[in-house]
Amino acid sequence: MRNFLLGVVITILVLVFGAIGLALLGFFPTQANVAPPQFETHIAMSALDNSIERHAPRLTNPVPPTDENLIAGAKVYAMNCGVCHGDFDSKPAILEKSLYPPPPNLILHPLDDPEWHVYYVIRTGVRYTGMPSWDRALTDPDVWKVTAFLTRINKLPPAVQEYWKKTAGVAPPAGESEGHEHK
Repeated sequence: MRNFLLGVVITILVLVFGAIGLALLGFFPTQANVAPPQFETHIAMSALDNSIERHAPRLTNPVPPTDENLIAGAKVYAMNCGVCHGDFDSKPAILEKSLYPPPPNLILHPLDDPEWHVYYVIRTGVRYTGMPSWDRALTDPDVWKVTAFLTRINKLPPAVQEYWKKTAGVAPPAGESEGHEHK
């Protein structure tokens, strides 16, 4: 039994150090303009979600979701986020295909995460991606406002939808006024 466990431990160590060696020798692709393999996407997203679950405090948004605050959040989004995550015109983002992993288009595919989760990602960023931490560039109330906007994008009040239409020259994604969620 002892020899078996020793064999398992040695096999795991060889695999780990072999993978590290292959990476250090340059055998893993590093291009940002190619689609990641499915297994890599699955591992990365699982790791990200589990890390956020472990580290993010379950905070409550101190900024009320008023029309004024949601419009302010939309403005913060348009100025800072749209180039990577999609603008109000619902077209693909300019940098969507240039980053690795590709950022989600939050206009076409709105988030379904709780506010504390979204706030944590915006505030702290995501390592090994193009997502920066915004805690030094935006005020905490602005991070909460954009969080409120993003977590309510499928059910924006009429005044905020009107702002969206006026800004983009197009209507918000279908189903928004009915409160349906995009998947």
